[in-house]
Amino acid sequence: MDLELDGNVALCTAATSGLGLASATALAREGAHVAVCGRTASHVDAAREQLEATGDGDVLAVEADITDQDHIAAFVEETVDELGGLDHVVTSAGGPSSGDFRSTTDDDWYHAYDLLVMSAVWTTRFAYPHLRDSEAGTVINITSRSVREVIDDLVLSNSVRRAVIGLMKTQAREFAPEVRVNAVLPGAHETPRIQELIEDAVERGEYDSYEQGRAEWSDAPLDRIADPRELGDVVAFLSSVRSSYVTGTALPIDGGSMRS
Repeated sequence: MDLELDGNVALCTAATSGLGLASATALAREGAHVAVCGRTASHVDAAREQLEATGDGDVLAVEADITDQDHIAAFVEETVDELGGLDHVVTSAGGPSSGDFRSTTDDDWYHAYDLLVMSAVWTTRFAYPHLRDSEAGTVINITSRSVREVIDDLVLSNSVRRAVIGLMKTQAREFAPEVRVNAVLPGAHETPRIQELIEDAVERGEYDSYEQGRAEWSDAPLDRIADPRELGDVVAFLSSVRSSYVTGTALPIDGGSMRS
């Protein structure tokens, strides 16, 4: 299937590792010019090398903090200047700290809101004029299945990420018909964060080996943890004209683990 993304420009926030990078890689594989940002210089450099080796399009990789709207404004502006426009946006963010309600401080709440919600607000605010002028502008928000079913000890993710879905649904109506807006709700994917959590569980004695932990980490009916590429490919599809009648949708990519 030709996704017709060749020569398009895609901006992906917090996309120098994990699911953000998987999404950027999928877009690059389809021929898009890709811009990514991250906070760690070594991750930025590694992402640039990976993306340049993946596709024939141009790559922009910069250091930026998505909890700072000035950084996001500069990232969008540099993307448009360097890559010649903007057709697609993918918003991603690292997960907020884990913990239960009683141990979560006000500072934790405010930081999680900036990280998960305001980063998406700022990115779409600055990107919208360019997306509106594109022939097929799209926004994809990478969130979590926790927006539908709470996960133990993740009160911040369970609570704050739901605002992103409200934002997505509202923008899908306000931005139509020029720009489509959707979200993906990942389940367990083998990202560096999940690898770290499994390794920690092995050290605590919960699993005998990483392989055992990996095999038992997901409770999905498909009976395995996902490869990040599987999410990236869906993001590329939702960004393409092949999904031209899909907007305002929150799509689970969780191997069927969600019961709601």
